[in-house]
Parts: sequence; structure tokens; C-alpha cells
Amino acid sequence: MSEPTLYPESGFLRLRIDLAYDGTNYSGWAKQPDQRTIQEEIEKAISTATQSPIESIVAGRTDAGVHATGQVIHVDVPEATEVDGLAFKLNCMLDEDIRILQIRVMTTEFHARFTATARSYSYTILDGNRVLPPLHRLDVAPWYRTLDIDLLNSASALLLGSHDFAAFCKFREGATTVRNLVRFHWIRNEEGYLIADIAADAFCYSMVRNLVGAVVCVAEGRNNLDWIAGMLANKERVPDSLVFEARGLSLRHVEYSPDSTSE
Repeated sequence: MSEPTLYPESGFLRLRIDLAYDGTNYSGWAKQPDQRTIQEEIEKAISTATQSPIESIVAGRTDAGVHATGQVIHVDVPEATEVDGLAFKLNCMLDEDIRILQIRVMTTEFHARFTATARSYSYTILDGNRVLPPLHRLDVAPWYRTLDIDLLNSASALLLGSHDFAAFCKFREGATTVRNLVRFHWIRNEEGYLIADIAADAFCYSMVRNLVGAVVCVAEGRNNLDWIAGMLANKERVPDSLVFEARGLSLRHVEYSPDSTSE
């Protein structure tokens, strides 16, 4: 794993790049040997466009198959880089399932990962064993039972706040599992899709999909609210069968403190 670039060397510009992608055909964000990843595609394009090897720092790594409509990275590029038109050039080079939305020159105080204050995701489910329309097959998770939205929200509310979420994420050596979950709320839209809005200061590996699987168990009547509270308190690992699939998950927005976003 590359060490974060906290400050660029003299003669470099720090760029904030906002981007979106369909993660279906990628093995997640982070570069991996012999795997196609978002990070590798982005870095290859920027390195080619700037004629300089670059490394990106991302706000939040996404797993294989997870999407993003509001991902943020920063890169340090040569000072002579022509920023106007760079987004257009990169979009011409990248496959259409990755899009550069905006590029801005930032001060060295901006750090895509360390100055982020919250990450917001959505998770979308079509429940009740209804037919999933072909155009939504890549960004909606089907579920065969009907879910009670009131129970979904009651279970989700129990998880709000600062906790050790060891029961709801995959173990990683040396990584903390303490997180502050600031938002976890569901709506059912006009088309009948259940959509979760979930935000935290940061998320552990597979945490969102674990949380969704757990509250679905309550909403379909398999378990009660005490079961959720017990797992959180006892740090009892959620079974892998309750980890919902990646395609329903999208990184929507990354929040930053005003001081870090001044150009």
C-alpha cells in the first residue's frame, strides 16, 4: 500500500478529483496484482495525460462490485499540467464506466482521506421477490421476502453513535473497528425500492453490507431488535450469509471541513 502524500514537492500541484464509477467489472478500488481495479485505471490515465508517474489517495476504498457517484481522490501532478480540459481528456481515455466529474487545484492542506469528516453511502433493495428490471440489475439487490420499513428503521436506529462495530465487519490486522455511525435511515420510493442513507466518519471493510444484512433479518421477522443490540454489545460476528451483495451499494458523498477545501 502506498504511503499517503501529505505534501507535494516544490513544483507540483495538488488536484482534487471528483469521480463516479460502475464497479461491476472491477475488483474494487485498490490496486491488486493481476486484477482490474479503479485505482489502476485512473492512475494510468492521469500518468499518461501528465507524462508523469502519479499515485492517488482516495477518500474511501470501495470493494469489488461497489459503485460510486461521489468518490474523491487527490493527486500531485507537475506544476506545468494544464488543468483546464484535463477532465475531458481523461474521460476520453477512460472506459465509460468511470467518469471524471470535476477537477480542482487545492492547497496542500487538502487530503482526500485524512481531511474527510464523513462518508455517505446508499444501499438499494427490491424486496418481495419482485422482478428486477434489467436496467437496475447492476445497482439494486433483490430480496425474496417483503421487508417492514418501520422495523428496518428501528433496527438501524439502534446502531447509531460511536461503537465498536467488530460484529459488522471483516477483520483486518491492525485496523480499528470503532466508528461513529451518524446516519442510517431507510425510505421506500415511489417505485417501491427500499433505499438506505448511511453515513459515518469512516467505514470498516464490508461494514455497510454487514449492517444491511443484519437489519434485514429484523425487517423480515427472522430476528428481533434485541438480537441487533446483542451483536453490537457482544461483538458477535455477523454470519457471512447475512452480508448483502455489493451491487446494491454506492458511495454517494464525501464531506470535508471548510478549512480543508479552500483553494
